[in-house]
Amino acid sequence: MFGKRKTSLLLPTNERFDTLIGKSSEIYGRMVVGDSLRVDGKVVGNIECEDNSKVTVAIGESGEVVGDIFAYRVMVAGKVEGNIYATERVEFHQTAQVRGDVTYGSIGIEHGAKVVGLVIQGIDKKTANQASDLIRAVQDRR
Repeated sequence: MFGKRKTSLLLPTNERFDTLIGKSSEIYGRMVVGDSLRVDGKVVGNIECEDNSKVTVAIGESGEVVGDIFAYRVMVAGKVEGNIYATERVEFHQTAQVRGDVTYGSIGIEHGAKVVGLVIQGIDKKTANQASDLIRAVQDRR
């Protein structure tokens, strides 16, 4: 009855990725994307989408991002070291390793995903940054 589940708890989406960063690729610098992006390599720098666009950023199991991610939807199966701002939805698959604050509209987390940081629902990135700064200031006083 409670055996190991072999399928993902998160429903698969029918995303089309216009930009792919392969396993052997490394990109350094800020990326501004107008269409959905899949990262299987490494990105060092922020990933941002144009305002009011419905861009999905997916980090594959071998993918790594060191920087903040700003997108409509964010799916993580790899590593992220930075804050995530997903205006619609964020998904963390069981192999996800995230170190940073997460601001989201809705969330899905599989058993086994590792998230270290604040998880804040439904507020804009300015308010999320203010909240995380305040919490860190209180923690530093201890």
